[in-house]
Amino acid sequence: MRNTEMRSGGRVLVDQLLVHGSSLGFCVPGESYLAVLDALHDVRDRFRLINVRHEAAAAHMAEAHGKLSGRPSICFVTRGPGATHAAVGVHTAMQDSTPMILFIGQVGREALGREAFQEIDYRAMFGGVAKWVAQIERADRIPELVSRAFHVATSGRPGPVVLSLPEDVLTEMVAATDALPYQPAAAEIVPGAIDALSDLLKQAERPIFIIGGSGWTDVASAQFAATAERLGVPVACSFRRQDAIDNGSQVYCGDIGTSGPPTLPKRVREADLVVAVGTRLGEMTTQGYSTMDVPQPKQRLVHIHADADEIGTVFRADLAIVGTVASFAGASQRLESSAAGRWEAWRATLRSEYEATIAPVSYASNLDLSAVIAHLQAVLPRDAILTLDAGNHTGWAQRFFRFGRPGRQLGPTSGAMGYSVPAAVAAAIATSRVVVGCVGDGGFMMSGLELATAVQYGAAPIILVFNNGMYGTIRMHQEREYPGRVVGTDLPSPDLVALGLSLGCHAERVTSTGAFAPAFERARASGRAALIELVCDPRQITTRSRMAAPD
Repeated sequence: MRNTEMRSGGRVLVDQLLVHGSSLGFCVPGESYLAVLDALHDVRDRFRLINVRHEAAAAHMAEAHGKLSGRPSICFVTRGPGATHAAVGVHTAMQDSTPMILFIGQVGREALGREAFQEIDYRAMFGGVAKWVAQIERADRIPELVSRAFHVATSGRPGPVVLSLPEDVLTEMVAATDALPYQPAAAEIVPGAIDALSDLLKQAERPIFIIGGSGWTDVASAQFAATAERLGVPVACSFRRQDAIDNGSQVYCGDIGTSGPPTLPKRVREADLVVAVGTRLGEMTTQGYSTMDVPQPKQRLVHIHADADEIGTVFRADLAIVGTVASFAGASQRLESSAAGRWEAWRATLRSEYEATIAPVSYASNLDLSAVIAHLQAVLPRDAILTLDAGNHTGWAQRFFRFGRPGRQLGPTSGAMGYSVPAAVAAAIATSRVVVGCVGDGGFMMSGLELATAVQYGAAPIILVFNNGMYGTIRMHQEREYPGRVVGTDLPSPDLVALGLSLGCHAERVTSTGAFAPAFERARASGRAALIELVCDPRQITTRSRMAAPD
């Protein structure tokens, strides 16, 4: 749309965000992009800017919002240290295939290339992490490059884009033409692909679907589940994508990650047809690339992905289909059924192994964490959101909680510590849904102060801090690989309840199983951001293993 008004580069940029439908962004303010902040002041009724305590948290909040919305999320940070802090969120967005745009303030053009104060070459820094990195060096090109950023972030395999903003470009006055709203370029299933897949299914004795990746809408999930149930084919999900399908469906057989049925990797090896939908078939999902031979699996492999470059990266597919998960879910309704009950024994075996995994387990600890998850399952509304961090504590939610639609899980497949609290805060700000964050004491100490952000904006996530006084995952590996030589993994905590109260939260400590339910209800009833410290048995290192008591 033609706009002859003279505007600052900062105002042009903000106008492009509005053109492309953005209404929420996360930032840590910096002097390098003051002109953008000034322009945002004028559109406070149309764009809500959340100022965060740390750039890593701001980037993770944006990434979580991108997961929830399916649209490019927005984050602003300042140059140098701000950009390096935010890099973890860019890495998470890349590994999780989340659309996101990170805007970074930059030194003025006259100082570029001199290693000026806080100057970094962001094209070099983020070149191997983001989908696209660019520096805007003319204000009249802001509409063009911001439009490209939205398109790149959403096309093919979604991911993060980084745009560097020299300070003087943002103050330059120009008459720039606004772009039109972005339109994602989505690959559709080509004619004949469904027929070819039907032919392979007819020949299969032990087929399995593995679903994952981003882009699973409620509609796509329902369409795919209906197809899988009609065919009677077992469905597994990739690491931290359990909410791609309703776990209550009789075709669902668990996640091939860190918390699913221990027998599931073996079942994938036994399968004669693997149909991978949306997942990259990465290291976590393939158990270190061990469930299928590289590069030619023994199983027949059908790989369906939105980005042609992802197919054949590790495993050669017998049938390669380029298309989004949504387009495949719709087209899958044309898949032909095999003879009724042909795979029933195979499906029933995998389903029973999953049900055995989520069955209640009695733990010899004062606080039974499986009972904690069971209570959440019983009382949370169907659309509640759980956020996860990195670490063994996530095994309790990933193993015992039954996910489904609408999307209920926000967890970094990148394994980033410090993700859960910012993600929970972002989800509570962006939606009216109940949000529960699960985080270990290590992850909480990295980003727990973001509860102050929640309090500032009236958001009310409930944060469960699984406190076992150590970096539990690393201690587990340490005890196994170097027994009796513990160093560097002890983690004494401050008084977390006092910390939560000082931030303006409702806060309690729970030490026994029976005390959790009333504490959780008080947290919900408080109407405020809440912290519940769960004092965990440090010897119960995972849901399936217990460390020996020290000598």
